Order: sequence, then C-alpha cells, then structure tokens
Amino acid sequence: MGSSLWLGRGRNHLRATGEVLTKQSDYHVIGNAENWILFEHVSGVSINGGVLEGQGAGLWACKKSDNSNCPSGATTLRFSNSDNVVINGLASVDSQMFHIVINGCNDVKVQGVKVSAAGDSPNTDGIHVQASSGVTILDSKIGTGDDCVSVGPGATNLWIENVACGPGHGISIGSLGKEQQEAGVQNVTVTSVTFTGTQNGVRIKSWGRTSSGFARNILFQHALMNNVDNPIIIDQNYCPDNENCPGQASGVKISDVIYQDIHGTSATEVGVKLDCSSRNPCTGISLEDVKLSYNNQPAEASCTNADGSASGVVLPSSCLKT
Repeated sequence: MGSSLWLGRGRNHLRATGEVLTKQSDYHVIGNAENWILFEHVSGVSINGGVLEGQGAGLWACKKSDNSNCPSGATTLRFSNSDNVVINGLASVDSQMFHIVINGCNDVKVQGVKVSAAGDSPNTDGIHVQASSGVTILDSKIGTGDDCVSVGPGATNLWIENVACGPGHGISIGSLGKEQQEAGVQNVTVTSVTFTGTQNGVRIKSWGRTSSGFARNILFQHALMNNVDNPIIIDQNYCPDNENCPGQASGVKISDVIYQDIHGTSATEVGVKLDCSSRNPCTGISLEDVKLSYNNQPAEASCTNADGSASGVVLPSSCLKT
C-alpha cells in the first residue's frame, strides 16, 4: 500500500511555488492512499503555479474493466481543517480520483486553476468543497469525467465565479442525504459560468432516503449552456445501483433557490427538470429570465413537488406550482 505525500500539519505559514510534480506511473503506489498531497491543520498556505500530473489513466482503465482488485485511487491535492489558503494558477492533470478537495476549511481562495482529465474518467471531480466556509473559486477552467465543482454537506458561504466547465457533470450541490444525520448546504452563489457539452449544468442532487440535510439560499446566475444534457436539474431521487433507497423519499429539504439569466442550448428535450422530494417538496424556487432551446425550439420543463415563481422571459414555460 502506498502513502500520501504529507506536506503540512500545525499552525504553519507556508508559501510554495511549483513547477511540475509527477506521480509515479504505477497507480498501485498510492492507489490505496486517500491522498497524494495532503495539507492538514495549516494556516496561511499559498500555492502559486505549477502542474500536478496524476497519471491516472491506468487506474481508470482498471476500474472500467470491472476488475475487482483495482485500488480506489487517491485525491491529488487535499486541504483539511485549515484556514487562509490560496491556490493560484495551479494545473491538475489526470488525477486518479478527485483533483482538489477542500474539507473542513475556512477562507480559501482558488483562482486561475486549470483541471483536465478525460471525459470518461471515473470519479475525477475537479474541485470538491465540503464542511467549509468562505471558499471562493474564480477564473478557472475545468474539464474532467465527473463534476467540475461538487459541493458536499456542511459547505456554507461559497462563491463560484467565471468558471468554464466541460467535459464533465456540471456544477453540483450534492449528492446530499447519504447520511441520516448530515450538515446542510447554504449561501452558495454560482455566477458567470459556462458549460460546454456537459452532462449537467447547474445541479442539486440528493439521495432518495431519510436525512436531516438541506440546501437553501442558492443563487445560480448568468450561466451559458452549450449543448448540455440537463441545463437545470434538481434530482432528489439519486439512488446508485438501486441499493439502500428504493421506495424511499429524500429527507433533504431544498428551498430558496434562484435561477437567474440562464440561457443557451439543451442537448435533450427537457431543459429544466425539477424532481423534488415527495416528503419535503422544493419551496421558494425562482426562475428569472431563463431561455433554453432544443433543436432551435424552446426546450421542455418537468416539475415534480416543486413550488415557486417565475418572472421575466422564461422558456420553457414554468411548471412550478405557485
């Protein structure tokens, strides 16, 4: 079993400027370690520039071959329980698993980051934020095989601006509700973002089972969709492999979500899909100046258990209950 490259612990003030750091090509070396590069309990860390080459293609191929002996894979860069962190101008290429993880942190700025991995690379989220407050992600380009940005339980006061996503699964809040007792997500702004050929655009998803989780005070604003399968989607019936949740309703409460100035093209007929929980219907959903087309015609909308309002030009026409 390999081990992670452990670069920090304690109340440190560190500034690092990198060039190229390459993981060994044998994915088994760190494949069973949770992380390749780990900063833990640090303060005032800055990473400026540099390239992290994860060389994850061999592990991806192993996973896609249904080989049960494949290691789970390592996150390339993780910050845990840290504060006042800056990641600027870093490139992450072909991570085995997640590229960058921010977990249990406060006041983190990620800017000018470039993430790249194959569109079919499994579980290679670009930037994942959870249990953290005061995180900003700015001016970045992310193309990968999973979510460009994923937002997990306990994320609050998150700002995402000027991010180009594609390929990938979009910018996703969730999945939430995997645990019965779970922190919620609140005060998230996603603005001035572009999605090109992605599976989703702006997404909220939760497991279809009991949970104390929630997502509220969310703003998706100024988003351009270029041939996106699901430009606007809430999926509260997430149940991979139909295990541990068939027949259950999501306990996650979604409320006060604004979609403002969302436009472009959908790759499927349904451009707006709001599939909310029968136990906790979505409330306070607002569609403002949404214009999505499919094959040069207005896309369609589908709503289940979703209450809210529409204003301005909204195409497809709103299906929200008022």
